[in-house]
Amino acid sequence: MQALAANNQHTHEEDPPIRLRSLSSSGFIEANTLPITIQEIEQKNIIPVFSKDNETTISHVEFIQATFNTAKDYFNGAKLLQPDIRVSHPIKGRTPEARNKAANELLDHERTLYYERMAFLIEIPEISRDIMGNNLSLVIGGVKSYSMDNLFNKKGSNEHFQVFIGFQNKVCLNLCVRTDGLKEEIKVTSLQALTTEIHQLISNYDALGTLVEMEQFTQQHITEHQFAQLIGKSKLYNYLPTSERKALPNFQFLDCHINTIANDYYSNRSFCRNNDGTINLWRLYNLFTGANRNSYIDKYLSRSLNASQFISSLNQALIQKERFWFIE
Repeated sequence: MQALAANNQHTHEEDPPIRLRSLSSSGFIEANTLPITIQEIEQKNIIPVFSKDNETTISHVEFIQATFNTAKDYFNGAKLLQPDIRVSHPIKGRTPEARNKAANELLDHERTLYYERMAFLIEIPEISRDIMGNNLSLVIGGVKSYSMDNLFNKKGSNEHFQVFIGFQNKVCLNLCVRTDGLKEEIKVTSLQALTTEIHQLISNYDALGTLVEMEQFTQQHITEHQFAQLIGKSKLYNYLPTSERKALPNFQFLDCHINTIANDYYSNRSFCRNNDGTINLWRLYNLFTGANRNSYIDKYLSRSLNASQFISSLNQALIQKERFWFIE
């Protein structure tokens, strides 16, 4: 993968120049999340335990460190940036000596806290590629939600994790994830087993294939009429009879995401339509991944993957001149 570090600019003469997008937030995921440092998690957050034996779970910090160290070993010599971490769903508590105090009387040392859900990514900036003026850097990261674990059991019960590797568009911080870059349901009982799963994902990932496919997206366009069909039928999708819906590509985006995509088609500074109303699939893909940043942590990776799969299906239909229900 290190060979990918050399940029390979790919442009299309019909597309206007890309301009940097002004972002109100620098997070790779927004929704209801907060930024946090690994030091703050380690020093200020408690570690959940299995209630039947009081043994500790694999903590957020251990998960992040295992991913960082595994990536560092695999990409020997490459620089890894510090993890970008987002958390949500705080679980608050108090120490036993403060059990009878009113909430507004609690002192800082009497409060306990951990976050039920956490997402992070680690950038490897030396491994990058340029597509239509967008610098893409390789990233690896994961998602953890304690809501998936049975904390009322004993240590030894499966703990659930999600791990991904893909590329982040540095113009907008959108995340590009394909099927081979995601392990959506890792169930392990030890940190060693989790580390093995992380290593397998990295070693099996086809980074070049990801980049080739995204470059292909720049070659296919849809018209303004087709985009309007896509927006309208996206809203109809969930109301279709089950038999009809099963015959179509999976589509996980909700009305709130579709509304964002429609708005950005006109107003996004980096990925809006061309003057004639057309838009290439690379820009359309980024409208999807941009809207996905408003997903909650537990749905973020599955929708990121769905964006790749959906645009890939559309790309193949356009290449082969096949019927595609969403743009008919």
